[in-house]
Amino acid sequence: MLIQRKRLLDALVRYRDKDLVKIITGVRRSGKSVLLNELFYHYLIDDGVQADHILKIAFDMKKWEHLRDSGHLYSYLLSQFADDDKYYLFLDEIQMVDGFEEVLNEIRSEYNTDIYVTGSNSKLLSSDINTIFRGRGMEIKCFPLSFQEFHSFRGGDARESLDEYMFFGSLPYTVTEPDTKNKRDYLDMVANTVITRDMIDRYGIRDESLFRGVIRLLCSSIGSAVSANNIANTLKSGGYKTVDNETVDRYLQHVTDAFLFYKADRYDIKGKAYLKTRQKYYVCDMGLRNALILYRQLELSRAIENIIYVELLRRGYAVDIGKNRDKEIDFIARDMEGRRNYIQVSFSIENPSVKERELSSFHGLDDGYKKILITMDRTPFSNLEHGYRLLTVLDFLLSDDSIEQA
Repeated sequence: MLIQRKRLLDALVRYRDKDLVKIITGVRRSGKSVLLNELFYHYLIDDGVQADHILKIAFDMKKWEHLRDSGHLYSYLLSQFADDDKYYLFLDEIQMVDGFEEVLNEIRSEYNTDIYVTGSNSKLLSSDINTIFRGRGMEIKCFPLSFQEFHSFRGGDARESLDEYMFFGSLPYTVTEPDTKNKRDYLDMVANTVITRDMIDRYGIRDESLFRGVIRLLCSSIGSAVSANNIANTLKSGGYKTVDNETVDRYLQHVTDAFLFYKADRYDIKGKAYLKTRQKYYVCDMGLRNALILYRQLELSRAIENIIYVELLRRGYAVDIGKNRDKEIDFIARDMEGRRNYIQVSFSIENPSVKERELSSFHGLDDGYKKILITMDRTPFSNLEHGYRLLTVLDFLLSDDSIEQA
């Protein structure tokens, strides 16, 4: 049974037949191929598109290895166009084709086609799309399952679903696999082979042990400010002999390029400037994070913060860490119109001193934007002092417009 990805499918439908290359990006095994080759494919078939006018190529499969050469790919595609009707091209892991940009640009401009590609590295990041496709590319970000998608498929008690979501994550296969051991085996395989091994091979990393050490340290530090320098120093104190800031910085770029981690920059609200040091890194999926560190350090507060950060990205917010004088705000989430939402995340505020500490991060911010505290407490109250708002984690996760309605 396929898990429905309504938000992503709606995006593909919205951009269907527009003169754009639709680019689906995301970490490996997050569901990009199923979204394209199953959900969107069946949508097109049901809408009357002939099956032989939908061309599917998965470049990471041995079957299509010969088409990783751009010239061969170009010739093959032309050979499939038998008439003047529209052809839909589904091209998985397109970054494996050297020179794919020229092929797709010509196919798009010269032939009656609608092109959809997937990719799992930085060649297809939004900053490069306009360059690669000459202003004719549209990125659609595919994250692992949202909690709404996860809980809708799993059913049952929402709090129990959240516990499982935090522990095993939300790669689509783990949700459909009922056996706990099989879930772990799958996550171990994806984390250590499909993702990590893929990066090691792709970037020609020679010190595999150090690279994995950087990944494990990031997994242990989600929600903590880090820099290449303090990562290098921590690894040195842990026994790694040959480690330097430049190498660590390069490895940090690799893991974000592969969508395994997302980097959150720190923004000085009063100074109106980004700080150049000590960013935070959040993992794309808690199940992968737990597998990478052998299910140790299962800190619920850190897991919740990570899940909220990824969910904000999924909803299209630009998310930074906020510096408010000597206080830190967990997230500044900007919407498409540039409106800010200041968000604090706390496991519980039942202790009055904890509540005061969390809310103090909002003090002095009199700019009219929302100040929201998200907590695991089961409380019906949504109003706090000074106009601050309160959301439970489940209320936040189960409603796409929870921030707008707060």
